[in-house]
Amino acid sequence: MQGVGFRPFVYGLATRLGLAGLVGNDERGVFIEVEGGSAPVEQFLAALARDPPPLAVIERISTGPAPVTGRTAFVIAPSATGEGRRALVSPDVATCAACLRDLADPACRRHGYAFTNCTDCGPRFTIVRDVPYDRANTTMAGFRMCADCAREYHDPADRRFHAQPVCCPACGPRLRFAGPGDPEGDPLERAVRLLREGGVLAVKGLGGYHLAALAADEAAVAALRSRKHREDKPFAVMAGDLAAARRLCAIDPAEERLLTGPARPVVLLRRLPDAPVAPSVAPGNRWLGVLLPYTPLHHLLLRALGSPIVLTSGNVSDEPIAYRDDDALERLGGIADAFLIHDRPIHIRTDDSVVRVFRGRDLPIRRSRGYVPHPLPLARAAPRPVLACGAELKHTFCLVKGDRAFVSHHIGDLENYETLRSFVEGVGHFRRLFDVVPEVVAHDLHPEYLSTKWALDQDADLVGVQHHHAHIASCLADNGVAGPVVGVAFDGLGYGTDGTLWGGEFLVADLAGFDRAGHLTPVPMPGGATAIRQPWRMAAAYLDLAYDGDVPEDLDVVRRNAGQWGAVVALARRGGNAPLTSSMGRLFDAAAAVAGVRDAITYEGQAAVEFEQLADPEVDDAYSCGLVGTGSGFAVPGVELVRAVADDLRAGVPREVVAARFHNAVAGIVAAGCERVRDGTGLTTVALSGGVFQNLLLLGRAVTLLEGRGFTVLTHHRVPPNDGGVSLGQAAVAAARDAR
Repeated sequence: MQGVGFRPFVYGLATRLGLAGLVGNDERGVFIEVEGGSAPVEQFLAALARDPPPLAVIERISTGPAPVTGRTAFVIAPSATGEGRRALVSPDVATCAACLRDLADPACRRHGYAFTNCTDCGPRFTIVRDVPYDRANTTMAGFRMCADCAREYHDPADRRFHAQPVCCPACGPRLRFAGPGDPEGDPLERAVRLLREGGVLAVKGLGGYHLAALAADEAAVAALRSRKHREDKPFAVMAGDLAAARRLCAIDPAEERLLTGPARPVVLLRRLPDAPVAPSVAPGNRWLGVLLPYTPLHHLLLRALGSPIVLTSGNVSDEPIAYRDDDALERLGGIADAFLIHDRPIHIRTDDSVVRVFRGRDLPIRRSRGYVPHPLPLARAAPRPVLACGAELKHTFCLVKGDRAFVSHHIGDLENYETLRSFVEGVGHFRRLFDVVPEVVAHDLHPEYLSTKWALDQDADLVGVQHHHAHIASCLADNGVAGPVVGVAFDGLGYGTDGTLWGGEFLVADLAGFDRAGHLTPVPMPGGATAIRQPWRMAAAYLDLAYDGDVPEDLDVVRRNAGQWGAVVALARRGGNAPLTSSMGRLFDAAAAVAGVRDAITYEGQAAVEFEQLADPEVDDAYSCGLVGTGSGFAVPGVELVRAVADDLRAGVPREVVAARFHNAVAGIVAAGCERVRDGTGLTTVALSGGVFQNLLLLGRAVTLLEGRGFTVLTHHRVPPNDGGVSLGQAAVAAARDAR
C-alpha cells in the first residue's frame, strides 16, 4: 500500500540494524534490497512482518538472494514506473494523535493549521491523480515545499519523512471565507460566527463539500432541510470528540472502535432520549448518525464552536456531492449562507461512509471515504480483467484484476446525467490507478438502468447478472466463500429472469449460477414506480387480495386514501401499469402503510425504516405464514401477513405489537424457507443479502432462528447488503463464469 509510510519505516528499520541497501516503490509495490550479516537480515525480515506502520496492509513478502553490491548505507530509491501495475493507493486517513498535538501546540509552527498531516494520516485517495504515490502525482503538486517542510520530508528521523502531502502555513493550502462580514477577518473565526448566528455553512472537506449548521439550532437545521429539499431523511451529526458523542448516543465498544478508527465513518448509534439535537436533525428516529472530526479543519471548527454540528453532503437531494469550487459555489449558493473554502484541489469526489454494528461486526450501509480504494480479495482469481457496472440506486462499480476487487466509492443514484458522468469518470480514474483494461464487462439485467445501457456500448465480452444472484454473490465474496449456499435476497426490487420484478427470493447459488427455490407470491404494483413512492398503493393491492375484494372500510389506510382507493384497486386488478413483484421491500411498505406509519415517502425505504423503529423489541410472538409448494419450488403468501396486520389493528392491538409480530413473522419465513431448501439440497450455509437486511431487528431475529436450526449464516461486513454491494457480486459472478 502506497502512502502509508512504508518506505520510511523500512529505512529506519534497516538503519537501526546496520544494514545497507535500498527501498523504493514501483508498479508492483515496495521493493527492498538489504545486505549485511545473516542475523540482522533475519531480524529485519521478522520485524518487517511483525511491526509494519499502522496503516500498512502486507499481503505477502517474497524474498530471494541478490548479488552483493558492497553498499555502505541504506537509501530510499526514486520511484519507478512500468507495466503490470499492482501497487495500491491508501484511503484517506483521519488526523493522527501526533498531528493533533501539533495542531494544539502554540509553540509548533503548525499550531492551528487546517492542513496538518504526516506519514500516518491525511489525504490520500482524494488527491491522487496517478501512481506511484509521489507528490508530483497528487493535487499537492502545485504547492512547493518550503525549506522547513523539505527538511522534514528528507529527514529519516522525522515522522513526515516522505509524507507526500506535507505542508505548513508558509507553503501549503490556505482557507478562504466567502460570505458576509469583514473580508480581512480570519476565515475560521468568520465561519464559527456564522454558525453561531444560525447560518448554514458550506465546508470544503476531503472528498467534497458539506453543508453544516448547529445541531441544536432548530431554525438553522430546518432552514438547511428546506433549502436542500430533504424533507425527512436524517442528517449526520459531527461531535467534537468521543465524550461529546456520548452525550448524544449510547456507544458500545465496537461502535467506539468505528467512531475513533482511521476511517471515521458516520456510525448509526442508539440516540439518547435527551440528546441535545434539534427535532429536525432526525425526525422521529431512534437512531442518530454520528461521526467524529477526521481533518484538522474539522477539529478546529468543532473546538471553536464547542457544540455538535449537522454535517451533510453538499448537494441538492439526488445530485452527486459537489467537489469543484466553481460548481459548489453555483450549486450550493441557494442553500449555504457562506462558504469555507481551501485551495487544495480534490481529484475525485468521495462521500462519507456510513456503518452500523451488528453483533460486534461492521455492517456497512455506504462504503466510501476511509475505505475506498482498498481492494477486497476474491476467493477465485479472475482469468481476465473485469468491470462490473453495478445497479442503479446507491451505485458503485467494481474493477477486478487477478484476485483483487476494487469496489468504487459511493456514486449515488444513477438516475441523471450528472451521476452517470461521475460513474464514467470514476471508472476511468480507477482504470488508470490500477492499470486495468477490462476484457469482461458485467451488468444488471434491467434494460432501463443507465449502467446497463452504458455497459452494452462497451467493447468487451458482456456478462448479464441477475440482480439477486449478484446480491448473494456479493455476500459470498464479502465472506471469501465460493458456495453453494442457500441465498436469501430481500430488497426493493430487481429485474427477474421471468420478466417480473423480484425481491423476496430464496436461491440455491454459488458464484457462477443459481436456481430460484422459492419466493414471495407476486402481487401487482399499481402505478409501477408510483407504488414505491406511495406505499399505500401496495397496501391496497395486498388488502384486495387478502380480503378477496371485500376490504373492511373501517381500516384507517382505506379512509385516509378513500378518494383514490377504488381507482388504484381497479388498476391492480386490471394489470397494465401494475407490474407483478415478489419484493419483500414492497411487502414491508404495504404492512407499514396499513399500520399507519406513512402513505407516502420522501426517501428510499422510509416506510420500512420507520416500521422497524415502531416495533416493540420485547414482543416475541409472530404472525403465522405457511409456505405453499409450487411446481418449481415454494411460494410465501405475503397476503397472509398483511391480513394479520389489518385484523390485529381492527381488534385494537397496539401498533408497536403489530410491527413486532410482522418482523418476527418475516424472520420465521426466512428460517422456514431455508429449512425447505436444506431438505432438498442438504445445504447448511445461508447467505443473507439485499437492502431489507439493513433492518437490524429482522436481521438479528433471522440469524438467531437460523443458527438455532443448525445453519451457518453469512452476513455482510465489508460491503453493504444494499445495492452498493451489487457491483462486487456482479464482478465475482463474471470472474467465476470466465474461469469455467
